[in-house]
Amino acid sequence: MARIALVTGGIGGIGTAICTRLAKDGCTVVANCHPSEAQAAEEWKQARAAEGLDIATITADVSSFEDSTRMIQEITEKFGPVDILVNCAGITRDKTFKKMELAHWEAVINVNLNSVFNVTRPVWDGMLERGFGRIINISSVNGQRGQFGQANYSAAKAGMHGFTMALAQEGASKGVTVNTISPGYVETAMTLAMDDSVRNSIIGGIPMRRMAQPEEIAAAIAFLASDESSYLTGANLPVNGGLFMH
Repeated sequence: MARIALVTGGIGGIGTAICTRLAKDGCTVVANCHPSEAQAAEEWKQARAAEGLDIATITADVSSFEDSTRMIQEITEKFGPVDILVNCAGITRDKTFKKMELAHWEAVINVNLNSVFNVTRPVWDGMLERGFGRIINISSVNGQRGQFGQANYSAAKAGMHGFTMALAQEGASKGVTVNTISPGYVETAMTLAMDDSVRNSIIGGIPMRRMAQPEEIAAAIAFLASDESSYLTGANLPVNGGLFMH
């Protein structure tokens, strides 16, 4: 029977690659997006169908525990219990700390970090009971090394891996693994829209002299989601082209 996979932030650049890969690997995939993106999600779903992929979409504000719980209930009723959860939803509100307002801090912490609790909590008990689960948290190289102007984002992304390591210990004897992926710079619509000089400066600092393709991030997730990764838990895979080595 196909595994049920939920990808939060699933219609974004990296999310799309993750959903595509998991669907091609035989999973039943549900892509989450914010309620404000409902129309975009419908167009996204049709684009995937044109590629021969049947991927469901569901709207929910993952910064809300109530809405996240409602989402999980709907997925369970329609498809079955979630076996694979990829926490990929994220936003940035970059400001130097001197200019950072409480709203900038709270928005990023709520969407990037609190969402990980909000979405994982409703699937956790079922995974433990069934003796199988894969939770994969998408952090960032900037959660490992920090980044100027990203105190909020770096804190949230670092917090994700703290969550990973703690939860991994709770799920380890029950067949539930919890891991983190920390991508470096990835070639998406957002990075392609950067000024050429900025993008070239970033690429110049990466030992591989290029950004990652979204599919390379998705490949790492596919491994962590598979049965073959059953002895790997609590890890942080740095898929960053050598940008940061720890």
